[in-house]
Amino acid sequence: MNFVISSASLLKQLQRISGVLSTNNTLPILDNFLFEIIDGKLTISASDLETTMRTSMKVEAKEEGKIAIPAKLLLDVLKNLPDQPCTFLVNKNTFSVEIAYDNGKSKMVGYNGEDFPRTPELGSPSSINISGEIISNAINKTLFATGIDDLRPVMSGVFCEFSPDNITFVATDAHKLVRYSRTDSQASGSSSFILPKKPLNLLKLNLKGDEDVKLEYNDSNAVFTFNENVLICRLIDGKYPNYEAVIPKENPNVLKIDRLQFLSSIKRVSIFSNKTTHQIKLKLAGSELSLSAEDIDFSNEANERLTCNYSGEDMEIGFNSRFLMEMLNNLDTSEVCLEMSEPSRAGLLTPSEKNKDEDILMLVMPVMLNR
Repeated sequence: MNFVISSASLLKQLQRISGVLSTNNTLPILDNFLFEIIDGKLTISASDLETTMRTSMKVEAKEEGKIAIPAKLLLDVLKNLPDQPCTFLVNKNTFSVEIAYDNGKSKMVGYNGEDFPRTPELGSPSSINISGEIISNAINKTLFATGIDDLRPVMSGVFCEFSPDNITFVATDAHKLVRYSRTDSQASGSSSFILPKKPLNLLKLNLKGDEDVKLEYNDSNAVFTFNENVLICRLIDGKYPNYEAVIPKENPNVLKIDRLQFLSSIKRVSIFSNKTTHQIKLKLAGSELSLSAEDIDFSNEANERLTCNYSGEDMEIGFNSRFLMEMLNNLDTSEVCLEMSEPSRAGLLTPSEKNKDEDILMLVMPVMLNR
């Protein structure tokens, strides 16, 4: 099994899928890339058992076969080679791999490709076609709100809800929640599942935004196919919390404010907040918003005033400044609305300019103010 390939093209494809590789694999074979040639097409796979990613490219090859090649070693070799044709000479009996290039060659020992774990086959899956731009936006808007609590694994992923009317992506860690819906993509039936963080990060890195993505899924796995790439991941098993129940319906107090001005002010004031709670206080009266923070232990405090458009009763409410900053960074409109009902109930952050196909709602739980 010998083939010739451009070193730069190969490196680019390997870097695409190398994010799948784990540092603490239970099976030594998973520290390798699987190279498989069929009909002059090279398919390279990386897996950690939970997530598998494949990419394909054309090569010059006279025979078919498969071999597992040590991932770190191969990446290090290719990173230090200028772009040139590389000839891979694979011995099927000893699994040795020789890479010949312009001014030398390197040798390494691979593994039998047959030992590489097989990817699960989806029997009669449901499928939906979504644009890469919509998936990228959904990941960017929701991923930051996922939880990291090992005791609640369902909250460590993004909940996907598909219906004939829209598709919705939800993430929450019990302190903040993001719901992102699109009406310009629909599924033929209703279904829901939870996608883990790792494959979502891989999609985020590999989607350009202008491609069509075919998503196939069943009760246990999901498969994303785009360009020359295939990403297969195991879904998180469990029931997602009823997120609609925590979104307050009546929010008469509405603050409209310039997003970047609000964000800059929070950044400055939060420097002086308590390093444990990161609490900042918002005091709303008329058309003025006062932001303040203090760290009693070190006698640090800061106050700022901003003009805003506010309708509702005068109120004081506390929030974790890090959560507010994350949310404001992940919205891209010039103005935002913060809707509130009372100091002990969640605030809803939404873009003030609505997109007809897109609905974004960000919920942040308040922090009890020290009186």
